[in-house]
Amino acid sequence: MNTEGSLSDSRISRMVELALMEDIGMGDITGEAILEESDLGAAEFLCKEEGIVAGIDIARIVFGYCDHSISVHGIVKDGSRVTPGLVLARVDGSAKGILRGERTALNFLQRMSGIATLTDRFVSAVAGTGAKITDTRKTAPGLRALDKLAVRIGGGVNHRFGLDDMVLIKDNHIVAAGGIAPAVARCRSYLADHSIDARIEVETKNLPEVDEALSCTGVGRIMLDNFTPAAMKSAVERIGRRVEVEASGGITLDTVREYAQTGVDFISVGALTHSVKALDISLELTQTARARAR
Repeated sequence: MNTEGSLSDSRISRMVELALMEDIGMGDITGEAILEESDLGAAEFLCKEEGIVAGIDIARIVFGYCDHSISVHGIVKDGSRVTPGLVLARVDGSAKGILRGERTALNFLQRMSGIATLTDRFVSAVAGTGAKITDTRKTAPGLRALDKLAVRIGGGVNHRFGLDDMVLIKDNHIVAAGGIAPAVARCRSYLADHSIDARIEVETKNLPEVDEALSCTGVGRIMLDNFTPAAMKSAVERIGRRVEVEASGGITLDTVREYAQTGVDFISVGALTHSVKALDISLELTQTARARAR
């Protein structure tokens, strides 16, 4: 999968810089004690678990910050299905730099691969239904761009990135506004007054709320939150393709296909990013050499 466009985002560079500052602090005192600046090393990223790899390009950026002499040669590409024992990439260059960036590169690679792997399992579970798996804003603070990139690599689609790119009227907004209709009306007025082109989605918890959302002009998507599959099917039939429909609320791998078969367009799963298990990947130093002084 081509992630080049995503990696041009300045947020990626800031994330890598902050992660390295957090880990290195005033310096790697172990590496400084054991290695010379001229020492060269070679290492391999080794996969120890089946899954979908994501984050090799990010690891390359990490090592680039640690030492410009380091090169990362990808054996597989982000989005590839991997198995235990497979070498994902080889790293060559400054031994100090490799060990300086090891943990940070692995933290990104393991987390992103875990997200991509879980996303792939959900996408596979709903195959043939027409439903798309989407993420939420339940991401690790500061890592949203990478969490959502990993979801895309795993075959999912992204919901809104933040509060500024879509109107999502949730239960607390509805309480604050005094109902769905006034909440939608205020949002439409605000968008018009500020010349903002943004879609409006409304969260609903029962069929009467679905009917109220349908009666409002300008609503483009209705979220069915914590509906049973039977109630969701009734709601989908009532909506009748007039707007997009999103299923949400505690949907698991065991239940996702049943929800997908109700006819919804999207199924949002917070667990993709808030409860992810890191994929087991290690970085193994395979050789070092002390360069001869000239």
